[in-house]
Amino acid sequence: MIAVSDMLNAHLLIVDDQEANVLLLRELLRHAGYQHVSSTMDPTAVAELHAQHRYDLILLDLQMPAMDGFAVMAQLLAAEPSAYLPVLVLTAQPSHKLRALQAGARDFISKPFDLVEVKARIRNMLEIRLLYQRLERHNLLLEQTVAQRTAELRESEARFKSFTALSSDWYWEQDANGRFTNMSGPVLEMLDLMLGEDGVTMVAKPGPSWEAEQRKELDRLIAGREPFIDFIYYRTQGNGERQYLQVSGEPRFDEAGRFIGYRGIGIDITERHAAAQ
Repeated sequence: MIAVSDMLNAHLLIVDDQEANVLLLRELLRHAGYQHVSSTMDPTAVAELHAQHRYDLILLDLQMPAMDGFAVMAQLLAAEPSAYLPVLVLTAQPSHKLRALQAGARDFISKPFDLVEVKARIRNMLEIRLLYQRLERHNLLLEQTVAQRTAELRESEARFKSFTALSSDWYWEQDANGRFTNMSGPVLEMLDLMLGEDGVTMVAKPGPSWEAEQRKELDRLIAGREPFIDFIYYRTQGNGERQYLQVSGEPRFDEAGRFIGYRGIGIDITERHAAAQ
């Protein structure tokens, strides 16, 4: 809800070519406690005044010489075609009410004025206007927050990829069915896999295989959806030398806790292992 103090601090503009109407409305609004009430008897000045002061509500007479209220609303809409038009029209012609609403006005007050009706309609219009402004500010803040979070996420992803590239020889991601969805580096070679003839299915690559018991243990961890850190396994090459790999991986889950796959990194530590030996 909008506080009464916020409504009384709103900025209002009275537009009427009859001085008596202007004085009556100014006195009514002053007596009701409104702090910022302006007026003009020149309809051609309204668009510029609104551009300068951004009124929360414009009380606009429809029948005026030089420029009627419909032309004034057209100018206001031309300046801000997608904006909320805070106009409450003043008219003695019942036939003008529907046309005024179609032209962009939000409500109307009939002449001669019923002072109780005038105060009630102004209050209702201001409450709607200030709620609309609050919604605009909220949406702007939401857009800024989303943009900031998106930028932070992209920066985080960039840092992660940079760190992964510096700290590993390859990176991999799998879906819940074990299919590779993202890879960088010689992932398939390290896993003794290659694409089959259909270009989709993974098949075992001929040649030296990784030590069976170690690979069996790694497969067990993955099947059990367990994380593994710095898991080391090896294979014996045709020349009798061993190639050592160190891998780390973690299972991934969605917000509902459903398993959606694995991701991990790996390093060829053959030279490091030989040096340590």
